[in-house]
Amino acid sequence: MPDRTTPHTGPRPGRTAALWALPPVAALAVVFLYPLALVVRQSLTPEDGGGPSTAPYTTVLTATSFQDALTNTVLIAVGATLGALLLGLALSLVIAFVPFPGGKALARFIDLFLAFPSFLITLALLFLYGTVGIANGLWTDVTGAAHGPLDFLHTPWGVLLAEVTYFTPFVMRPLLAAFSQVETAQVEAAGSLGARPWRIVRTVILPEALPSLAAGGALVLVLCLNEFGIVLFTGAKNVVTLPMLVYTKAILDGDYTGACVVAVINIALSAALYALYRTVMSRTTGTARTPRRTPTRTPAKNTPTAPALAVGGADRARA
Repeated sequence: MPDRTTPHTGPRPGRTAALWALPPVAALAVVFLYPLALVVRQSLTPEDGGGPSTAPYTTVLTATSFQDALTNTVLIAVGATLGALLLGLALSLVIAFVPFPGGKALARFIDLFLAFPSFLITLALLFLYGTVGIANGLWTDVTGAAHGPLDFLHTPWGVLLAEVTYFTPFVMRPLLAAFSQVETAQVEAAGSLGARPWRIVRTVILPEALPSLAAGGALVLVLCLNEFGIVLFTGAKNVVTLPMLVYTKAILDGDYTGACVVAVINIALSAALYALYRTVMSRTTGTARTPRRTPTRTPAKNTPTAPALAVGGADRARA
């Protein structure tokens, strides 16, 4: 029996864990929490000096520029998310379940596409559909017109197209991983029973991929809410989102307090969306992982079991 009167001289597990957690917590505080605290403090500091006050928030929230920027941000983010979900789902279904040459290479290219910067996609769209792009150049060469018909990249539709193009692979990557786990036997069985392709997708494939679809959509929504490079490189002067408003107030107007107010509001929206995403994902994955228990029935004494039924049926057939 161990001697319980002997004092424990070694380090306690709780104290050791706290010592190991101290360096990353300190690094997080210096790199992230301290700058965030400075932004929050600056947002509560009026331009004319004085103590902390909510007057800067009142000024920004009642301004027409902020309301327009908030509306543009929400509409573009929601539209780009829906477009990326629809396009990503369609492309993922084709890559995963329709055999064609180069399908594996295309799936690998999606991983490489995720590393591309957003402004690169915007520049590619400008080369293709800009006012002096390839499409308008071909039109003017064929028709002899002074200018081409395409002039939408400097509008909200151009920003929407660029964001859908850039963020669709962020939806496809988790979807392709989910589709790889779908049993092909179920798909083949449903097809052999006469189910049409859309019904197979709706009843067999989508239930398995719904958590991944929700994860990709939530990620794209948060990224679109904070997207800055695409809006800047499209040159859409009339499209002002919350990140663009922060840039305008801080760099062009010199209103650092107003810029910090908009930044804090943008951070709060992103954090709320992330919390909602975590809540939905926890419920979705919890429901998906809950196994369905089939009740076990005890056969009656006078009821033959399955092998006995089979033997009895065979005897009756021979008789």
